[in-house]
Amino acid sequence: MALRMWASSTANALRISVASKAYLSAFSISRCFSSVLDGLKYSSSHEWVKHEGAVAKVGISDHAQGHLGEVVFVDLPETGGSVTQGGSLGAVESVKATSDVLSPITGEIVDVNPKLKEAPGLINSSPYEEGWITKVKPSNISELESLMGPKEYAKFCEEEDAAH
Repeated sequence: MALRMWASSTANALRISVASKAYLSAFSISRCFSSVLDGLKYSSSHEWVKHEGAVAKVGISDHAQGHLGEVVFVDLPETGGSVTQGGSLGAVESVKATSDVLSPITGEIVDVNPKLKEAPGLINSSPYEEGWITKVKPSNISELESLMGPKEYAKFCEEEDAAH
């Protein structure tokens, strides 16, 4: 366990991510050293969304978690509530800062990730798998078209990092 935590911390410090599920890219690294996965849509505020049938899973990107540092607390939304695109879903608190999590889509919150209460660091170690934040039943599927695809998002991250 200690070795796994050390490896996760080291990977986070180097801003490297390895995905283990077959439906995700096995290893993805861009010039900005964060993984951007196919099959997801991304917002300019660094949230990702994966449309899965009637619901969409939402989380923060590897790029975002890398900038936040070690996540120590996640303020989760209430199941049954509604969110609007660009509206607050909650917040992520790290050792560096607290950051609002904005919804990339409008809809009803149908589930939240209960694992994040006890293990908020899942956002760092597995931002696209175990570290998802909520599931939303979209009320306007066309909003997904306004989000960036993987290539657009990777370029966006590189340009954003170059500007800072």
